[in-house]
Amino acid sequence: MIPALPFRFLVNRRHGTPGTVVLPESGFRRAKEEIASWSGYAPTPLLDLPDAAQAARVGTVRYKDEAGRFGLGSFKALGGAYAVARLLVAELAKRGVASAATSAELAEGKYKEATGRITVTCATDGNHGRSVAWGAQRFGCRCVIFVHEHVSQGRRDAIARYGAEVREVKGTYDDSVREAQRTAEREGWFVVSDTSYAGYTEVPRDVMQGYRLMADEAAEQLAPAVPTHVFVQGGVGGVAAAVSAQMRARFGDKVKVVVVEPEKAACLLESGEAGEPVAVHGDLDTLMAGLACGEPSLLAWQELERGAYAFMAVPDEAAVACMKALAARTPPVVAGESAVAGLAALLLAAREPIARTALDLQPDSRVLLFGTEGATDPEVYERLVGRRPEAVAAASGSGAGASSG
Repeated sequence: MIPALPFRFLVNRRHGTPGTVVLPESGFRRAKEEIASWSGYAPTPLLDLPDAAQAARVGTVRYKDEAGRFGLGSFKALGGAYAVARLLVAELAKRGVASAATSAELAEGKYKEATGRITVTCATDGNHGRSVAWGAQRFGCRCVIFVHEHVSQGRRDAIARYGAEVREVKGTYDDSVREAQRTAEREGWFVVSDTSYAGYTEVPRDVMQGYRLMADEAAEQLAPAVPTHVFVQGGVGGVAAAVSAQMRARFGDKVKVVVVEPEKAACLLESGEAGEPVAVHGDLDTLMAGLACGEPSLLAWQELERGAYAFMAVPDEAAVACMKALAARTPPVVAGESAVAGLAALLLAAREPIARTALDLQPDSRVLLFGTEGATDPEVYERLVGRRPEAVAAASGSGAGASSG
């Protein structure tokens, strides 16, 4: 499906060692019950990719297509908006407004005078900010989103459509994280971040618990089969950690979780090599915009340092080739730049004997991938693939995956 390209690969020497319970089961059950009660909730489809399985010489490849999640175009809708709801409920109780408000009451505007005086904020490469903005609009609070200078105009516009103020920060994603925190401290705002650091863990934990629902849905859709391998995107590590925790909760130690990053922003692989969280520096200039992160999330690393079986870093060329391959297959799949990192890693590792052996990829292996976004910036998608996302989606007889907002 894609040409041979160089990649980096690391088997995690700490895999399987005892560690901290980052995401308690009680927290996930609460997140699942809450999100499943929201208007518009439905499990996203799990697609069969027999052409990818043939190319990788494995038994099956299944692709969890998150392009249609709540109309936001990515899995991030599960995390940021849920954390906004949790934060508002807690803050209303703290202020003596309502001891046990529900998200349904927030959504219908029952406490809009109080929530309207609360501002949430975060930094984003695009998708998380859109989820936080959507959650703020849905549950009735003010929202300010910080983006770094390389975030495309299309992604900025998509955030602004949900009523958020968008502010630019010079530098990288990690610079925008720090600016969001500084501004929130000065203004009395509340940070709803998908990355965690010393002294800031509870809200990111809620975000990650929301992400687990995606992996839980996939497990239900696969039943009674159990995946042998999961290839999942890295970034700061939040979604990878959520998937790792849920795979272990559902299947014990039967699943090998491979964490995939862009070669130009491989902070998790570098942390695996170092045996501790480390930051990578530079401009983090990767097409996989949602994964352009230089510093691991503290909570995510506590899960991945023992839960990840291996780490991989793949070139941008592999992602573009996978986007084109999915758009050209029958039926076609519209996948954004960050959505295909796992597929790229599978195809590259499967053709390289050392990596294939290290991962124990066999002719009967069952591989699960997470297509974490659709075409969240249609102009970028068209530039990379050569076709508008809605044209690709139309060829499948469905509009799924063509996200213009």
